[in-house]
Amino acid sequence: PYLYHATATVYRNGKACDQVQTHFGCREYHFDPQKGFFLNGRSYPLHGVSRHQDRAGVGNALTKKMHEEDMGLILSMGANSIRLAHYQHDQTFYDLCDEKGIVVWAEIPYITVHMPKGRANTIEQMKDLIVQNYNHASIICWAISNEISLQGVTEDLLENHRILNDLIHQMDPGRVSAMANLFLLETDSPLVSLPDIRGYNLYYGWYVGEMEDNDAWFDDFHAKYPDTVIGLTEYGADAVITLQSPKPEKGDYTESYQALYHEHMLEMFAKRPYLWGTYCWNMFEFAAAGREDAGDPGKNHKGLITFDRKQKKDAFYIYKAWWSKEAFVHLCGKRYHDRIEEVTQVKAYSNQKEVTFLVDGKEVATQKGEHVFTIDVPICGIHKIEALVPGTNLRDEMEISKVSSPNPSYFASADKVRNWFDEKEEEPVEDNGYLSLNSTMGEIQAQPAGAIIIEKMMKQMQKKTAGGMGENVTISPAMQAMIARQPLKKLLQQGGMDLEGEEIKALSKALSQIRKG
Repeated sequence: PYLYHATATVYRNGKACDQVQTHFGCREYHFDPQKGFFLNGRSYPLHGVSRHQDRAGVGNALTKKMHEEDMGLILSMGANSIRLAHYQHDQTFYDLCDEKGIVVWAEIPYITVHMPKGRANTIEQMKDLIVQNYNHASIICWAISNEISLQGVTEDLLENHRILNDLIHQMDPGRVSAMANLFLLETDSPLVSLPDIRGYNLYYGWYVGEMEDNDAWFDDFHAKYPDTVIGLTEYGADAVITLQSPKPEKGDYTESYQALYHEHMLEMFAKRPYLWGTYCWNMFEFAAAGREDAGDPGKNHKGLITFDRKQKKDAFYIYKAWWSKEAFVHLCGKRYHDRIEEVTQVKAYSNQKEVTFLVDGKEVATQKGEHVFTIDVPICGIHKIEALVPGTNLRDEMEISKVSSPNPSYFASADKVRNWFDEKEEEPVEDNGYLSLNSTMGEIQAQPAGAIIIEKMMKQMQKKTAGGMGENVTISPAMQAMIARQPLKKLLQQGGMDLEGEEIKALSKALSQIRKG
């Protein structure tokens, strides 16, 4: 982009006593409820990622070189927008966004739980954010809050948001106000319609529901509010990079499931041009003291790249296949070396139209398609797998090995080693007239004794969530209905619970003594 430079000098008695240099840019943009985001008069879908200013070993104190590395990785994937969560970031990074033409969502740290005594601070935070970053052409919106309705929407919370919304319009009428809403918030809440542009953080296919529920949610919203602009401000699935599976499923924390999840999300976006922007949560893993994910505590593992920036997960490359113009081919599953299945799936991501697969140097298939290419390969022993793009030097390779028993390092718990390699897709549900872990939440809560057990369990889990912020969570009726359809066992697995642990065994025993209605 074109950037212009300005110098402002303060003189006193004819002598310069202070001077500031800045750069700025000229652009125009608008949001269309049917066609999404427009930049300088043309459609420009925002393919975004969220980014925390955080890195292994240095925390928030990133160097200029680290900021530049982060930007390079984001650009290499093909993203054109960044949500800078959930606070003001280093000026170095805003400058990089200006220089690289990245569209920026900027926000203040007004997060999760509303604090009535914190109103003055939120106002000062917003004033500082706008005053200090006004000249950054990359910034298109000032975001008021993130998932602030976790414990419900009060009049004091609404008033705080109205004040901040008005402040944004007074200080910067050339930009819009924005907000990222918790997926539990009802769409008819007055909080949703308060800012200029709306976003929801949805985690269907990870925390609740199935991947396809994201599609239905947006279709329902767009049908109900056709004149309202809507974007997806967070979505994602955790992946501990060592965990692998031939049968990936929600809640297993595998790299395999994360890739499958993002494949679906990108397909979903392509079919809904009215989405003004989408922001993957998150570009990088980051510190999260309250988390205990799959044996690797203290981190949020939704990043497409590891905390130290050294390893790109497979999901990184499905984004590159959709968003980047840089030609490439990538074989998935390199970290899934030891494979127990007789016939294994080999998958490649590419932004080219044709991919050829080789096994042990022999060409076995050439496929035409878009983004995702797969073949099934019988295996016995060690095999060299290659993927190449015909007529180019583009290629990738990996080694896989047929083994007789599962590699325990690929799984979050011993229970999952057994279940994932079971011949049956699902364990049989007990039909002995009593409740079990396989019973749905609705079935359990329908029995008074079961409802008491679930209430106690939920309170314990909420206390553990994000240092206790999960307590007093307000869950919408629609979300309650969705949870009621889920088997308890799946919800526990999704929450990272060890099904072989004593706590869960005790829960199972208690349920087994309660007769179904």
